[in-house]
Amino acid sequence: MNPLLDHALAVAARGWPVFPLRPGTKRPALHGTTSCPHTGPCMTGHLGWEQRATTDPDRIRRAWNTAPFNIGLPTGPAGLVVVDLDTPKSPADVPPDGWNREGVSDGHDVFALVCEQARQPVPWETFTVRTARGGSHLYFVAPSGVELRNTEGDAGGLGWKVDTRAHGGYVVAPGSNTPHGAYTVLDDREPVELPGWLIQALSPKPRTALSAPVVVPSQRMPAYVAAAVQGERDRVAAAQPGAHTRTLFIAAVALGQLVAAGHLPPATAEAHLHAAATHMITDQCHCTEREVLRTITNGLRAGASRPRQAPADRQQLGVRGAA
Repeated sequence: MNPLLDHALAVAARGWPVFPLRPGTKRPALHGTTSCPHTGPCMTGHLGWEQRATTDPDRIRRAWNTAPFNIGLPTGPAGLVVVDLDTPKSPADVPPDGWNREGVSDGHDVFALVCEQARQPVPWETFTVRTARGGSHLYFVAPSGVELRNTEGDAGGLGWKVDTRAHGGYVVAPGSNTPHGAYTVLDDREPVELPGWLIQALSPKPRTALSAPVVVPSQRMPAYVAAAVQGERDRVAAAQPGAHTRTLFIAAVALGQLVAAGHLPPATAEAHLHAAATHMITDQCHCTEREVLRTITNGLRAGASRPRQAPADRQQLGVRGAA
């Protein structure tokens, strides 16, 4: 008996390709780019899990007879959009500003509120999977002619604890198990088409240039502060696609520490970071001006909790300590 093999074959029988996840986890079991042997399927170039997923029963049997792999389902090749409604992971994981209202405690509540605000019924009646932590995966048929991508919470998505998986993403398929529990089918009906208003809400937004040139305030700064600002500007300006948000956030945290210590006005820090990030807002990237500004604001706020001392301040503290 091989229950995971049976589940993998059942998923593939629906026309949805599968690939192995490491036993008991949500991580792909296939090798990555850096460890690719360039043999077998990768003879002519590395193929990732999205390319190697299959509905071939023989290939599935060969794979799942070697280990109790969990089951990955790549949503793009499967022609699916999956709305992932998550639950809090700890008592401290509470709704942020904008969602902290009565009756909202997890992704199910947020999704219902999003539907209410759009004056649309909640599309519960579709193929549904209960996740290991008690969340839900709602499966929908992906629209034709529109390539939807993954979204994460409020970052270009529908809201707190509501993610979506489409092209470039995958979900853990039913039958899989993790230390937190099993993935089980709650509603076995065929997936319905993704509602039109959700297609519009999740469609990539046009990439536009900044609405106006960024003007950086002219201000004399101590050499230490000026060097720190220029260093973070250079890092943001050199950030490559795929690392834009992370690089910008880290730079904003660093300057936020200077702001908190009183060495740099917050408007000046924001203006420098904004100017350095203008290259991110192009047709080649999924960043928008709104997202750039939000990342800067969040980073400056995070840095404010750890004020950064200037060299003179540290030297002064050392002298007093020696006395």
